This record gives sequence, C-alpha cells and structure tokens, in this order.
Amino acid sequence: MSQLTQNIPAVIVEEQSFIRRVYNWMAIGLGLSAFVSFSLLSNPQLLLAYLQSPLRWVLPIGELVLIFWLFARIHTFSTGKATSVFLFYAFLNGITLTPLLLQYTRVSIFSTFFVTAATFGVTSFYGYTTKKDLSSMGGLLFMGLIGIIIASLVNIFFKSPAIYWVVTYIGVGLSIGLTAYYTQQIKQMSRGIWKGHDMEGKGAIIGALMLYLAFVMMFVYLLQILGNRR
Repeated sequence: MSQLTQNIPAVIVEEQSFIRRVYNWMAIGLGLSAFVSFSLLSNPQLLLAYLQSPLRWVLPIGELVLIFWLFARIHTFSTGKATSVFLFYAFLNGITLTPLLLQYTRVSIFSTFFVTAATFGVTSFYGYTTKKDLSSMGGLLFMGLIGIIIASLVNIFFKSPAIYWVVTYIGVGLSIGLTAYYTQQIKQMSRGIWKGHDMEGKGAIIGALMLYLAFVMMFVYLLQILGNRR
C-alpha cells in the first residue's frame, strides 16, 4: 500500500505534464492562425487577391477534407509529421477564417475571443474534473457535427436566416459539448497507451488538434452571435 501511495504523485505529475503539453500546442496553433489571419487582413492587396481567387472556395473544402483525413490517419504519423500537419492545418485555417473576420469590427473580434476563452476554460475544467463518464456523448456530438456541416452547405444555396441561426446556436452547444468531451478523452490519454517519448509527443499533438478545433468552432459561432458587423 505504501508503494502505491508513493507512486500516486508521480502519476499526477505525468498527467499534468501531458495536459500542459496539449494546451501549449493548442495555444501555438491558435496563435499561428491568428497571426496568419491578421497578417492577411493588414495586407489589402493580398487580401483582395485571395477574395477574388478560386482559392477562397477551394481552401475551405480542402480544409474540411484534410481534417477528416487527419482524424483517420494522424494516429499512424510520427510525432514530427503529426506536428507539421497540425501546424499546416492551423496556418490554412488562419487563411480561411479571414473572410469571416473581415465582416466584423476588431473590437468585437477581440471581445468575442475573450468570451470564447472564458467559456472554453470553464467547460474544459468541467471535462477534466467531472466524475461523470462523457464517452457516451461522442457519437451524438459527431452526428450533430455532421448535421450542421450538411445544413451549412445546404444553406449556401437557400440563404435562409432561420437555418443560419439554428445552425449557429446548435454549433455553440456542440462546441461546448466537444470541449468537455475532448478534455476528458485527453485526460484518459494521459493515463493510457500514450507512453514513451514519441507516443507522448504524438498524443499531445492529437489532443491539441481536438481542443483547437473545439475552440475555433466555439469562437466562430459566438462571433456570429456577439460580433458587430462593419
């Protein structure tokens, strides 16, 4: 019993170290996306060229395909490859978010970011500390995510305000649910098979990608609710 007691602090330290790496990589991804987006916003000529080019429509579709491919394949990557692809995705996402950010004032973008950060922090804390098993939420959240993607694509043609707002509010709810669910999954990853230097590094990148996606999703939908248009 005494040996078990002595091992508990080491397990907790390892868990906290893993979680810290996940959040650090998530922050790096968010920082890269923000840098790319605001750099593009600060360069009117480059921004206009992007908005008038087919890339404005090609990149979001490619990004959607990339993220599904990533979730299917990233477990097979080395840590270096997983890191590179994650950073490439964050870079690409910074570009594709720019047309949305262009519609809103910078003050409302920053204020919505802080609201998102606070909401994300509280929800992630809940996911980390709750004793409730959230694994049953995974399938429901995934189906909801597919549903709002399909509804958003359909609404490109119908341009229905009702569909827009239904998708927006459901999107906020889904992003909150995903944040709690992913955080608990990451906590379990820290105690599971992701041991050894390379496995822990890759696990941290996978966790960072999960939380990055939940954060960006929450930010986008909250911006559509709280943001002030130019």
